[in-house]
Amino acid sequence: MVGNNDYDVTKWPVGNPYEDIGEVINSILADIKNKQRDKDRNEGGKPGAVIYIPSGDYHLVTQVVIDISYLKIMGSGHGFTSSSIRFNAPESEWADWHEVWPGGSRILVDIPVEHDAEEGMGAAFYINRDGNPRISSVEFEGFCIDGLHFVDDGTGEENPENTYVNGKTGIYAASANDSFRITGMGMIYLEHGITMYHADALSIHDNFIAECGNCIELRGWGQASKITNNLIGAGYKGYSIYAQKFAGLLVTANNVFPRGASSVYFDHVARSSITGNRLHSFYPGMIIFEGNCSENLIASNHLLRDHEPWPPMQMHDNGLDDLYGLVHINGSHNSVMANHISEVIERQYIRPEGTKPVMIHVVSGKGNYISNNHIVASAGEADQPDAETDSCFARQVDALLTVRELEELAVITVLVEKEAVQNTVLDTGREEQVILDKASNAFRPAPSIEGN
Repeated sequence: MVGNNDYDVTKWPVGNPYEDIGEVINSILADIKNKQRDKDRNEGGKPGAVIYIPSGDYHLVTQVVIDISYLKIMGSGHGFTSSSIRFNAPESEWADWHEVWPGGSRILVDIPVEHDAEEGMGAAFYINRDGNPRISSVEFEGFCIDGLHFVDDGTGEENPENTYVNGKTGIYAASANDSFRITGMGMIYLEHGITMYHADALSIHDNFIAECGNCIELRGWGQASKITNNLIGAGYKGYSIYAQKFAGLLVTANNVFPRGASSVYFDHVARSSITGNRLHSFYPGMIIFEGNCSENLIASNHLLRDHEPWPPMQMHDNGLDDLYGLVHINGSHNSVMANHISEVIERQYIRPEGTKPVMIHVVSGKGNYISNNHIVASAGEADQPDAETDSCFARQVDALLTVRELEELAVITVLVEKEAVQNTVLDTGREEQVILDKASNAFRPAPSIEGN
């Protein structure tokens, strides 16, 4: 123990952190609670503690259960490196690699998880406390949580490491919580990266959460939180960012990688913002509003949809066709303004075949405001990467940098269904690119240039 309320897992006398860091941290938590019994002593009493994880590999067999406030668990580096690339490269090549596994302050989640286990049982860190006040100010900073492997899920995937299924979660909060902070973390090969129920004033900032089945899930209900400046990428079955019954959520300045089933999924979310993000997807349904999502703002984002360039993943998609929309809205009084939307895809990949892909699809609700979105849609044969390399990195960068003039792809920029009324669509597509009932909605087309 370094100080009265400072702990180092490598210096704690109970357990071996390299064999089971869960046992060690739980022992430290018991010591904190034993020393901090007074609720009020000189207008203080339970200051919490800091638990430090030095750089190294630490197996976690025993779930860490957190039920105290003012706790910070911190490491010396998020240690992220791609496991998906490694698992899809021949093992014969690994001997020549500089490193093979993630590093930094790395927790290896070895919790045995049954196939039908209750949600949260496979979480490395499980947070739960009943009563008042809500558990508050728990912080995670600067270490890696690695789920190690995905498993065969019975779908016929040739490589089980590509299923995104293993029942493991990085951080799971089961009870109402206030002012939690998750910063500078690395999370990889977990079926669920972060799952938070009933969060208030939550900050998820500057993390690297990728190659997880689902990255960030805010469930139950919550308010006044932010997901900012993260690098995020879920698998084809899951959510990169998901929020349920939330109000006052700020989703800003995130770079969302393309393989997730959706980049941002809101379910009954109100008065929240999706602004200034770079969102990339291989499938329709990049931003989805389900339930009665109301008074939300989608503004100044860059959305790119293209086709999966990496052969090991080309067999997968999220099950949605191109009529679903890149932005799919159920709800009222939402604003979709000043976004740049790019779709660059060969016609052979459009489903149903021969249809015009939909960019913004208003399915239900009223009073939605769609204005001044710039939509660029292109079709044609993309430049092929160097035949001598099958590098995921090289192929994706090559695809992103292909900006030569391509044939314009005919699309529907805005589709407003008959069930949606009193909406306003301004300067987001030419007359022939927008489909809506002009008797029930306001419409001003973008001006056409002669010859187009």
